[in-house]
Amino acid sequence: MEARAGGGSSDRSYGVVTLGWRRRGSGRRAAEQPNDSLNNPEDDEDDVVDLAANSLLNKLIHQSLVESSHLVEVLQKDPSSPLYSVKTFEELRLKEEILKGIYAMGFNRPSKIQEMALPMMLAHPPQNLIAQSQSGTGKTAAFVLAMLSRVNALDMFPQCLCLAPTYELALQTGHVVEQMGKFCMNVNVMYAIRGNHIPRGTEVTKQIVIGTPGTVLDWCFKRKLIDLTKIRVFVLDEADVMMDTQGFSDQSIRIQRALPSECQMLLFSATFEDSVLQFAERIIPDPNVIKLRKEELTLNNIQQYYVLCENKKDKYQALCNIYGGITIGQAIIFCQTRRNAKWLTVEMMQDGHQVSLLSGELTVDQRASIIQRFRDGKEKVLITTNVCARGIDVKQVTIVVNFDLPTNQALEPDYETYLHRIGRTGRFGKKGLAFNMIEVNKLPLLMQIQDHFNSSIKHLDPEDMDEIEKIEY
Repeated sequence: MEARAGGGSSDRSYGVVTLGWRRRGSGRRAAEQPNDSLNNPEDDEDDVVDLAANSLLNKLIHQSLVESSHLVEVLQKDPSSPLYSVKTFEELRLKEEILKGIYAMGFNRPSKIQEMALPMMLAHPPQNLIAQSQSGTGKTAAFVLAMLSRVNALDMFPQCLCLAPTYELALQTGHVVEQMGKFCMNVNVMYAIRGNHIPRGTEVTKQIVIGTPGTVLDWCFKRKLIDLTKIRVFVLDEADVMMDTQGFSDQSIRIQRALPSECQMLLFSATFEDSVLQFAERIIPDPNVIKLRKEELTLNNIQQYYVLCENKKDKYQALCNIYGGITIGQAIIFCQTRRNAKWLTVEMMQDGHQVSLLSGELTVDQRASIIQRFRDGKEKVLITTNVCARGIDVKQVTIVVNFDLPTNQALEPDYETYLHRIGRTGRFGKKGLAFNMIEVNKLPLLMQIQDHFNSSIKHLDPEDMDEIEKIEY
């Protein structure tokens, strides 16, 4: 068996097609930078949220498909090959039992990523794919469908191998396999994850194996439980998280190089930083590529105001005045520290407001539950630190409040965090409102933000109820 190594893209020729579609979300999932703690390190929000935890959080939150506003580029390894997509699952000529599983999961038609990716995944001969896609867009279902389509139920050995960065994410993917494949007789999934102890010499008869790189490597090379030469489909999910986890990229490459040349290879990543794309092209030979053009958040449809305050109690009183003068659907309030977030939550709850608190000290399941309750409208106000600055989109959010101005460790304006905080409102072309509660000594920082984005941030007197009631959005 000849080891297969991925090639670079320098000698590849691509045909490029750009398509536009709408997505509900900022599309970027990355670790947040820690904010300055203002001489209280223990009070600082630990916003460097683990990438794998964030990925699992998004999977738990997105129970149904979301839409996207990204432009999508499809790069074909063979420019002469016609690019096509599908609008129905029937066009893919899937097995009847797979179709039944798809419809049982609530999929009525392919999502945008599925429209473009599935024809490539299911083509004959098989085509390799590198795809950028966020949680909630249907990418897991897409590669699960591809694996189920390639499996021969009569062959009682591993035929499809999927790598995930954590056992929680592996279990989430396996759950999709079990749901979509519940009508596929004699097709089973096995988990190569920590805690799943398989005696040496055991014959693995499950056709689909999902696991983490370290355990899979052990099962393949040390314990000889999986024969990589028989693998027909190899999936590397959450590649950006893999890159962030020490050792996983090297382990993944070692596994990939032992696969047969005819094995179909599929790689998915939420972000396509240069390092991720280089890794993807190293591990996936001659791929088709589906990538998202970077979404540019704009402040054009967001009215921005600032209120000068002396302290946090002054800020809270100003917030109450604004809250009483404006009809609010739902609001997100950003604080710089956990301490301020907790204090504000208690104050608002004592005043009878429906409030939930989201911070990095909570577990992933707790965060997912809080965000889902907010999305369902069970709480009208979400108080949070930078955990929610990116990627959490709720259509009903009409107001964002910066209870504290975002700054970096050098006490300079954190422009990117400000952009993503404010970007939680004004989504989908709608107008939004943003209020900044500013101490007098922080006003120069706000003016720097105004100049940086070349946008207008108007002064608002929180005692002037007539002025507040005139605000339209």
